[in-house]
Amino acid sequence: MPGTITYYAVIADNRTIHNPYGLVRRLEHDDGPSDESMRTDFSWAVSPMIAQWERGGLGHELVEVSHAQASEIIEYFRMRWTYGESLDP
Repeated sequence: MPGTITYYAVIADNRTIHNPYGLVRRLEHDDGPSDESMRTDFSWAVSPMIAQWERGGLGHELVEVSHAQASEIIEYFRMRWTYGESLDP
């Protein structure tokens, strides 16, 4: 069972935490962290994005967000994926 969960919004260009490209999270376990990204079906899948970002090998920026902000981002994607890309400015 994970201990601490840290969420990150995936942003770049004109994207912010209010309209990110994606959402990733790091789960801290006794035997080390595991990283996951949110998929379009709202499940979580293993992802190398956080480790790549830490090594400077990711083209996007990750911004740590609170659990409440992560919930808002999930709701943003729920609306975006239900009603289409027209939500972005």
